[in-house]
Amino acid sequence: MRAASPRAAISSMRWAFYYVGPIDGHDLDTLIPVLDNVRRMENGPVLVHVVTQKGKGYEHAENAPDKYHGVSKFNVVTGEQAKGAAGPPSYTSVFANELIRIAEKDERVVGITAAMPSGTGLDKFGEKFPKRCFDVGIAEQHAVTFAAALAADGMRPFAAIYSTFLQRGYDSVVHDVAIQNLPVRFAIDRAGLVGADGPTHAGSFDVGFLGALPGMVLMASADEVELQRMVATAHLIDDRPSAFRYPRGNGVGLEMLDDPQPLEIGKGRVVREGTSVAILSFGARLPEALKAADMLGAQGLSTTVADARFAKPLDTELVERLARDHEVLLTIEEGSVGGFGAFVLHHLAGCGRLDSGLKVRTLTLPDLFIDQAKPEEMYEQAGLDARSIAASAIAALGRGDVSALKVVAG
Repeated sequence: MRAASPRAAISSMRWAFYYVGPIDGHDLDTLIPVLDNVRRMENGPVLVHVVTQKGKGYEHAENAPDKYHGVSKFNVVTGEQAKGAAGPPSYTSVFANELIRIAEKDERVVGITAAMPSGTGLDKFGEKFPKRCFDVGIAEQHAVTFAAALAADGMRPFAAIYSTFLQRGYDSVVHDVAIQNLPVRFAIDRAGLVGADGPTHAGSFDVGFLGALPGMVLMASADEVELQRMVATAHLIDDRPSAFRYPRGNGVGLEMLDDPQPLEIGKGRVVREGTSVAILSFGARLPEALKAADMLGAQGLSTTVADARFAKPLDTELVERLARDHEVLLTIEEGSVGGFGAFVLHHLAGCGRLDSGLKVRTLTLPDLFIDQAKPEEMYEQAGLDARSIAASAIAALGRGDVSALKVVAG
């Protein structure tokens, strides 16, 4: 007798999709027996619908707006969270305050986020402008497409989304924003390494995947004042999409501007002039680049430090000048391989600057997922702290004493 074909055998099977629920996830006397029964089911897939409440069982968390989603040390009796020492404002709050300032003058400005109003600072914006703030839930693709529709209708949308979560909406960024060249403004929070949130929340890839898109303007802030100016810049970019990225945590302590002026598109700045080594920083590693320059200066190596500000359009005049006038050019970024450093190398190769013996090193996040730790420890592991930056320059030059590198006071 001829055996049935595999296809025929499969088609003769009877499968069912089973749904169980909804079940109160806090009622363990019910939940555990249900899970035990479901574990024994063998004739098809099973969907168990369990309903839970964030913070359930702890009154202070239940009553908190963020349900203690991200919490510092707290008193378990009173629920009072520990307050850190007074210091510079967080980058998130700088963005929120600047967006509010702009929105007070321009009623076309709207804010959009995907289930992270407090994490992105849009909760403050929403308190001020409740009819112009939209939380679409955990639906990043919808957030992006919704922003595109608003932009097409003449509004000025700011889509505030963590770098790691913007990855979910990338298809919409390409098809609904970039191809149509719509002026959606992406505020990319949590750029770079984020400490305790670990690799799932690290903002590693946005420079590469956004920089690959035609027409995109891509910025990264070196400090809180630069972030103010980048929000102002994005507000006025009304003929193409734009994005600006900034890290988790606080600024560096600069005096905030009352009326921040927009930047010239595609133009960086030289922060310190030198002659031997050039460090071109994109983003918030600029303070570490300056410390590295001090270390190199202690060994007689004169160092230029520049802030690129833009990965796209790239300040090609600045890049070529740094390449022409220095023996070594280092690029620094809080992102993965294939980002800012790759854009710089691509330009240098195209204009022939690599033919002259220039020593170029691109310092990026390593090609691995870094486990959670304190941010400074993570950046040291990544080779993006001041000492590692200085050591890279010395290695490229082939002279100097790496073991003698130390932070120079003042």
